Amino acid sequence: MSANGDGGSERLPKAHLHLHLEGAARPATLVEYARRRDVPAASLEGFTDLAAFVVAYETARDLIGSLDELQRVAREVAEDALEQGCVWIEVHFAPFSYGGRLGREEALLEAVLAGLAEPQGDATGAAVVLAVNRAHGTDLGRRTLVLAERYAGRGVVGLGLVGDERHPARPYAPLFARAREAGLLAVPHAGETQGPHAVLEALQLLRADRIGHGITATRDPGLLEQLADTQRCLDVCPTSNLRLGVAEDWSAHPIHRLVAAGVAVSLNSDDPTFFGSDVAQEYATAAAHGLPVAAIAAHSLRHSAAPDHVRGPALRALASQTTPAT
Repeated sequence: MSANGDGGSERLPKAHLHLHLEGAARPATLVEYARRRDVPAASLEGFTDLAAFVVAYETARDLIGSLDELQRVAREVAEDALEQGCVWIEVHFAPFSYGGRLGREEALLEAVLAGLAEPQGDATGAAVVLAVNRAHGTDLGRRTLVLAERYAGRGVVGLGLVGDERHPARPYAPLFARAREAGLLAVPHAGETQGPHAVLEALQLLRADRIGHGITATRDPGLLEQLADTQRCLDVCPTSNLRLGVAEDWSAHPIHRLVAAGVAVSLNSDDPTFFGSDVAQEYATAAAHGLPVAAIAAHSLRHSAAPDHVRGPALRALASQTTPAT
């Protein structure tokens, strides 16, 4: 196999780092849940902007009606990831978004962790990033942080920041400082719909270990240089960006400029149920556009929270298939 991972790039061992739980639920499972409750199934296509997508996402989430159903969704997400060559996944999950209708948030988190763990083997694994929504305020964010602190080292590996980027990151800086003290990764979304200033906020105020999306950094040469020098990984989701109108097409996607500038990036599917492209397809498409997918897979592993017994064998397998990533 070449350094670009041609000829089976979708099977490269990798970590999937930007994946939202309900956005990766199997469509057939969501349809089954809708029929079980005699309600309309969620629309999974036809989005033209982020606002329409959020409505569809919340509709799909609300089809999950019990802890057993939630655990099943998590198990199926993990099974699908393994089929796509993922030896490690970090799934973004917001238990407080269920509004208590399935019980205490601890019970929801434990159901997700149990489901993710079911199909794992000796050299694979999965973890949760607990998501704070920018639009929901710091009080709810603080409750999410407390839950993350309780489960740090017990399946939760990071604190995320999601939602409308027009709400600034600054109010959440103290929460991310506490998360770091608890040994959690800071993995906020930024630079998807807002400009480079949002990426700078994530770096400077939240001290992000990785950034979800981050593609608007390409508009600021100085920021690009900083990202390359510090090797802060951007968890990029090209097809998601195309479907939501953030980028025009694969050939013109900012990932090409990021890679050319030496920025560490990982490839991800974001919400494959809605955007129609899983992580294996993202790798195959990236390889077809000349991107160095083996190096990208290596970045995904090195910048993940995967333990050594998962990361090490996967990196060695990559090295045996291709020339070493730089």
